[in-house]
Amino acid sequence: MADTILKNNYIKTTTNDAAQAKNLIDIRGNEKTDLKDVAEKFEAIFVYQMLKQARQSKLAEGMFNSEAQDTFNNMLDQEYSQILSKKNNFGIAEGLIKQFSSHVKIEEKN
Repeated sequence: MADTILKNNYIKTTTNDAAQAKNLIDIRGNEKTDLKDVAEKFEAIFVYQMLKQARQSKLAEGMFNSEAQDTFNNMLDQEYSQILSKKNNFGIAEGLIKQFSSHVKIEEKN
């Protein structure tokens, strides 16, 4: 029974993560989105996944752990990932831009 509950929770969090990732990056043919924006959003998603994995590696259950606390932590990690990817240079966005710039026409904004 506990194994089923764990599997259900895993499916629910995976579904929530996919929905959050979709909200972070929307590249469905939007003409206004350029390669740099998409690369920066991908970097934010990558940082979010790192923060999420770091939070899952806790050694013990806390006294106040609940599903509400987990939801809050997910939203907090999402905001932290946005801030960290803008303030710090991880190099992921630059690498993506270098790799895909030959495939995408980037117009200079004046």
